[in-house]
Amino acid sequence: MSVTFDLVIRDVDVVDGSGAPRFRADVAVDGAHIARIGDLAGVSGREEVRAAGFCLAPGFIDTHTHDDRVLLSHGEMMPKVSQGVTTVIGGNCGISLAPMPRPQSVPVPPLDLLDAEGTWYRYKRFTEYFSALRSQPAATNCAMLVGHTTLRVIEMDDVNRPASAAEISRMQSHVEEAMEAGAIGASTGLAYAPAACATTEEVIEVCRPLTLHQGLYCTHMRDEGDTVMESLEESFLIGRALQVPVLISHHKVVGQANFGRSEETLQLIAEQMQKQPVCLDCYPYEASSTILTLKLLNASKRTVVTWSRSLPEFAGRDLDDVASVLGCSREEAVTRLQPAGAVYFRMEDRDVNRILKFEETMIGSDGLPHDEVPHPRLWGTFPRVLGHYSRDMGLFPLEKAVHKMTGLSATRFGLAGRGFLREGYAADMVLFNPLTVADQATFEHPMRPAMGINTVWTNGAPVWRNSSTTGKRPGHLLRRTA
Repeated sequence: MSVTFDLVIRDVDVVDGSGAPRFRADVAVDGAHIARIGDLAGVSGREEVRAAGFCLAPGFIDTHTHDDRVLLSHGEMMPKVSQGVTTVIGGNCGISLAPMPRPQSVPVPPLDLLDAEGTWYRYKRFTEYFSALRSQPAATNCAMLVGHTTLRVIEMDDVNRPASAAEISRMQSHVEEAMEAGAIGASTGLAYAPAACATTEEVIEVCRPLTLHQGLYCTHMRDEGDTVMESLEESFLIGRALQVPVLISHHKVVGQANFGRSEETLQLIAEQMQKQPVCLDCYPYEASSTILTLKLLNASKRTVVTWSRSLPEFAGRDLDDVASVLGCSREEAVTRLQPAGAVYFRMEDRDVNRILKFEETMIGSDGLPHDEVPHPRLWGTFPRVLGHYSRDMGLFPLEKAVHKMTGLSATRFGLAGRGFLREGYAADMVLFNPLTVADQATFEHPMRPAMGINTVWTNGAPVWRNSSTTGKRPGHLLRRTA
């Protein structure tokens, strides 16, 4: 008797997410899951795709995003699905959209990276935010962290100091509520005010509920420059105190004086991995992007304004050009642009390459979807790894590139049933041309969709096809399985 599946992809090169060599096979999907992989000559599909010459991989997992709001406000998730991403991790760098018990008419930086007007800071508890994500699903799946900076803003009358015992207790209760609701961990952004004022002890105690729930501790460390080694040690210490895995977010070394120090940092990370659970991610670019500050300006070879609330006409312009037009110093221009965001060229390609190639490095875009002229990583991260770094540079094989963006990430984040092409696993999949896949987003034109991404499925439903979103929003809210 003939067997019919919802979808059969024929004669495709399967890159299964494990890092193992690709193999030719047919893949059948029934509902939201992969049903069969192999020679399926005897079965049929309600939809059939002939895919000779293409690769089929698990949908990419963006391990570091600031998509907390865009999941609700622009749920088609075009910047992500257009490059093959089917799962995003939000709430990074200490900033999350929830909880927010009191309105934020003018959000404190860096909370304004998620919502400059404050209208989306309306979810009093994580349960309310998760209810919204479930009732209004996006095109991608998501898993969320609760942000330490957000907690400081809502529980402290003065964020420019260490928290008191009472404030720590109240912040801790929010972490507990978030974890019970289904958050996968907590994040910090200790490099930025106002979290920079937090002591190590404050972070440990605020995050104490992670121990019981075995959540992740994800950190934008206190420093990625001169004291990067000390910041790594602090991160490891927090993980040991809580007995939970540590994720070093967007690992890098910044500033000319620190070029080449990735050899030191990666050696320390590798050594520490033998002693406690540690993982890391990075993005494949030599420039970073965040709020515009004088502190970051000083270490940057070039700075490009990505948005400005006070002088929006300068979005996309080099800061040197802005200063020239305004007839002032760069420092004064920064003040006049506030609040604002920027791209900073502060890294060296050899460090980026070394960190990307490191065996345990996952891939996260760190894209800022609400910037008027965003960093190209928002649209180009994953095809750039496949095209520029794997195919063109030969930094690692295609199978390794896919593993860094799928199976490795699903394993480290505890996302059961994701990240691999296996029978019974979720049908999060991306069909791409290995010969042409490439990022098209540049610093001059940062919102160009990638080349070579044919079709993307989330939970078995097509979300990107024929160079366009399909309008389907089949994403799930994911929990962590420790």
